[in-house]
Amino acid sequence: MQRQQRQPPANPRSRRMLLFARNFLKYPKLLGSLVPSSPFLVNQLMAKVDWQRASVVVEYGPGIGNITREILQRMRPDAVLVAIELNREFVDYLREEIRDPRLHVVYGSASEVGDILAGLHLDHADYIISGIPYSTLPDPVRRQIVRESRRLLEPGGALLIYQFTRTVLPYLEPIFGQVQQDFNLLNILPARIFYCTC
Repeated sequence: MQRQQRQPPANPRSRRMLLFARNFLKYPKLLGSLVPSSPFLVNQLMAKVDWQRASVVVEYGPGIGNITREILQRMRPDAVLVAIELNREFVDYLREEIRDPRLHVVYGSASEVGDILAGLHLDHADYIISGIPYSTLPDPVRRQIVRESRRLLEPGGALLIYQFTRTVLPYLEPIFGQVQQDFNLLNILPARIFYCTC
């Protein structure tokens, strides 16, 4: 009788990349890029957060959790991260793979952020980090997300958005007191960063 060979366990990074690529092919408008955010972009984003004052952080569109993991590494032990994801497969993956009591992975739309935070008994956010592709969203949804984000941010808080286009900028400027722009040329594709403060 031939002995069955045991398959080696799948590399967690390979599994993440395959999951991301498969979902990009199924829902390209929801992801916006074939590859997840690069470490260069992630580090540039993380450097803009004051981790000592960040007690509630919200992430729109965590995907496979590249940025989620980095936020958790930097967050205070008593802080909370609410990751809002519209892709059920990503939600299941994140809940299974990242076991951290500070993380709440919620299936839903960023436009529902107010209701989502209220459901978790949270009334504000210190920082909101968003990678959802605004260029593919309907106009009313863009407006709703930006308005709700501004309403929920504490004074001194910030909305951090990374995008491949300037589509979201006209929605940010009338709502936020200050919108700083930056670039990351080492990301695939080169990314724009919008740092919006109240």
